[in-house]
Amino acid sequence: MKLDEYAQYDGLGLAELVRRREVTPSELVACAIKATEQLNPKLNAVVRRLDAMAKKTAKGKLPRGAFTGVPFLLKDLTHSLAGVPTDCGSRFFKGWTRDYDTEMVTRWKEAGFIITAKTNTPEGGSSGSTEPVATGPTHNPWKLGYSPGGSSGGSAAGVAAGITPVAHANDGGGSIRIPASACGLVGLKPSRGRTSYAPDLGDAWNGMAIEGVVTRTVRDTAACLDVMWQPAVGDPYTAPPPARPYGSEVGAPVEKLRIGVSWQAPRGSAVHAECVKGTKRAAKILESLGHHVDEAAPKFDAARLEKAWLTLFQANEAWAFIDYAAATGRKISNALVEKNNLHLIERGKKLTGLDILRAINDMYAVTRQFARFFETYDIWLSPTLGSPPPRHGHLFADNDAEQFFDRLLAFIPFTPIYNVTGNPAITLPLYWSADGLPVGVHFGARFGGEGLLLRLAAQLEEAEPWCHKHPKIGLWKS
Repeated sequence: MKLDEYAQYDGLGLAELVRRREVTPSELVACAIKATEQLNPKLNAVVRRLDAMAKKTAKGKLPRGAFTGVPFLLKDLTHSLAGVPTDCGSRFFKGWTRDYDTEMVTRWKEAGFIITAKTNTPEGGSSGSTEPVATGPTHNPWKLGYSPGGSSGGSAAGVAAGITPVAHANDGGGSIRIPASACGLVGLKPSRGRTSYAPDLGDAWNGMAIEGVVTRTVRDTAACLDVMWQPAVGDPYTAPPPARPYGSEVGAPVEKLRIGVSWQAPRGSAVHAECVKGTKRAAKILESLGHHVDEAAPKFDAARLEKAWLTLFQANEAWAFIDYAAATGRKISNALVEKNNLHLIERGKKLTGLDILRAINDMYAVTRQFARFFETYDIWLSPTLGSPPPRHGHLFADNDAEQFFDRLLAFIPFTPIYNVTGNPAITLPLYWSADGLPVGVHFGARFGGEGLLLRLAAQLEEAEPWCHKHPKIGLWKS
């Protein structure tokens, strides 16, 4: 199979070729390896190649799943692939190796995915841009020198360029949706409790973080959620089960929806004109499809939200670094840790148990405020981000920490609310800026509403297709 042919298919499309014996898993793995060799020197999306492991897996007996034989990129954060280090984009965590697969990795393997490489991520996943000191910046395939977003920036750049059709991502403040928006992909953040952190954690970031993928098509996202959503033994809580498989939502009739649209950032920061244009254009498309669109937004205490999110962010990052320091004897200093994480650790160390409980209570209070919006509206439509992808350096995390967090919060004013409340949200590549950078549009729903989001996303994908649009750095022939 030639690379430009390989790139024409999404994950389900490649799996269908394998089922029909028109291509072998080994051929697909060879394509992913060749694509990595060709593209990664420009992108720095992949930080650990697993060529030998992937080739061996492809030659063996693979599970019969939705994605049998399809190459897959694993983000180098949180989850364990047995015997392979999880460096977390960091000098501090370098070499952290476990001898087991975590639950999500097991499920991706059972679906038939073949993991071909691990992808770049900011240190500890604590930035909206992928520019770690440890492994260097990942470039946006649409425009070199620009951010692919974060923290799943390596995964998003790899999928956007065509290395694989699907890649692992996770989201504690927008880290699936930010890079999906920046790289022109589909990025769904599921409801709280929809995916498992077994066996290592009950939940992550006090329930604010969740697992997922970035893809080029809605149907791949839906099929991956069918793979991931089932609870594992011992999970402390789960989201309500879907009424039917998520894959069946793609192409299903979409009821006439009541949609509230807004483009003002809840925190009051400026929103770039291109992000506003993309949102207004999406609203017009929705009206043309028969949906009712009002200018409306959820009412919630944005300052209380931001404080709760930051408190839990600080506490969880401090815990991760301090516990690893105790286990390894490594010293927490700027020799091994970037300045934004040093800032989070120092703030986190000063928090008391009362501070944490107050933040959790505030998180639930804001959740109740936010939920009232979805008693009237089915969807909240907004920009995904406060601006198009910035140049490298704007969100470099080893500079002035106060400036970094001011810039970060201005860049992601619409995403953390869904982490605090646990509601699902999806970003879709419905708009490109005048200078050719992707500008995602954000759709949120009530808790447990992934099925509705996927039905609507598929309707929009049919009305306004995006898969014919390709970045400058990629496998597609111009």
